[in-house]
Amino acid sequence: MRIVLIAGETSGDLLGASVVRALRAQYPDCECLGVTGPRMREAGCASIGDIESLSVMGLFEVLRELPRLIRFRRALRDTILALEPDLVLGIDAPDFNLGLEGMLRGAGCTTAHMVSPTVWAWRPRRRFGVARNCHAVLCLYPFEPACYADTNVRAEYIGHPLADELDDTVPATEARAELGLEPEQPLLAVLPGSRRSEVERLMPPFAEAAAKLAERYPGLRAVVPVASPHLRPLIAAHLSEAQGLEWTLVEGASRSVMRAADLCLLASGTVTLECLLLGRPMVVAYRASAATIWLLRSLRLVRTTHFSLPNILTGEATVPELLQQEVTADHLLTAMQPLWADAEARQRQLDRFAAVRDALRQDAASTTARLIGELAARP
Repeated sequence: MRIVLIAGETSGDLLGASVVRALRAQYPDCECLGVTGPRMREAGCASIGDIESLSVMGLFEVLRELPRLIRFRRALRDTILALEPDLVLGIDAPDFNLGLEGMLRGAGCTTAHMVSPTVWAWRPRRRFGVARNCHAVLCLYPFEPACYADTNVRAEYIGHPLADELDDTVPATEARAELGLEPEQPLLAVLPGSRRSEVERLMPPFAEAAAKLAERYPGLRAVVPVASPHLRPLIAAHLSEAQGLEWTLVEGASRSVMRAADLCLLASGTVTLECLLLGRPMVVAYRASAATIWLLRSLRLVRTTHFSLPNILTGEATVPELLQQEVTADHLLTAMQPLWADAEARQRQLDRFAAVRDALRQDAASTTARLIGELAARP
């Protein structure tokens, strides 16, 4: 069996590596090739292209690189067709991979796509493009296969690889020791995001809210994992205005910081899923530009009642989530207070997290390898 896997970014490299290992375990004679990063190559996937070729972020950067990306996709199509694979698996990166999968399917290849686009949240008609371009879509969330019920694509739930990876039983004291923090000091994790625009919009109200919480609970320490070195001066500038508590900035280590915390104050994103899987209570906030929010609402591109992944996954307001003008220090404090002081409120949230965690733990890599074997054997 010969399988081609195409990863488009670091997260895809991690997913691809886990799938390659599972394929080689289930099908010892399986040959894996693809567009790879270092993790996939370490797992035994031969490279026919480097992940760096697809690592382009930002609208204008993509436009500038578009001619090169089109040439790369065409060359990749020809290379893959010459290999005569049993199946081609695109891993996330839908803007690149779905078009390539469509070319290959049209030439007679069996194609699958791992990580469904968020058709349940916005631009729902994308599901028909997925169905045109691939024979199967492998979904990370249990509600996603139903989104494809009116198409002819095979939609399979595989679980979420992060749920298999993250351990919610690691005690906070262990994480605090790892970070060099006091084992008993009250600790608030503050994660304002990994992009400069997120930090600029969220760090001021986050810092002020943390200071207000410290007024009520003296001795509190707030810890900020800095996602990138260039964000450190920006974060530090906002902290100088938030007096009354101790601040600690650490490079990266967001998971350790969340594990160490009594409560997490987060920007919306994948980090909220990580926090849920780590079993830590949270409050979530999101701020976008006014133009972005206007566009999404006016075109009715957003379909969800909630915007944070924990609430989407539980189907209810399990986590306090604040949007746009609601993101003020006073509103954040009001949301944090019960989760900080009320053990029952914390436990209710954590109980809902546990149910989601159990549902997402499906041994995603092994499930994907089994499905690949089934799809590759199709006539």
